[in-house]
Amino acid sequence: MANDLTISADIAASGMKAQAERLKVISQNMANADSVSAEKGKAPYRRQVVSFANYVDNKTGAEKVKVDKIVKDMSPFEKKYDPHHPAADKQGYIELPNVNPLVEMMDMKEAQRVYEANLNMLKTAREMNNSVLDILK
Repeated sequence: MANDLTISADIAASGMKAQAERLKVISQNMANADSVSAEKGKAPYRRQVVSFANYVDNKTGAEKVKVDKIVKDMSPFEKKYDPHHPAADKQGYIELPNVNPLVEMMDMKEAQRVYEANLNMLKTAREMNNSVLDILK
């Protein structure tokens, strides 16, 4: 039983690691939400998205999660009329990053809640493991 509890803690830890990576990508998106190119013809910052994959840990047989890919969001850039900007095209428009701060905030909240849920699972598994060890003393 103690081994099952340790495996449960390992599974929760893999979820925490994956969500921490997701939070890192979200913070990069937020930090670059207003990053436009200073040169003509160069694209602004492109939002990144994390995808997850489950895998079986060969040592324990447990199904865990990991970051599968971090890909660029290929949705179109918005345009803003700013003829005095150095990166403005012939019509006076610049391209803005495809980052929507509201979407990023919602993704951040979701990642935070999933991280916290995994943290609670980890704490519970450790507490249960300690209880078993106390009984066996």
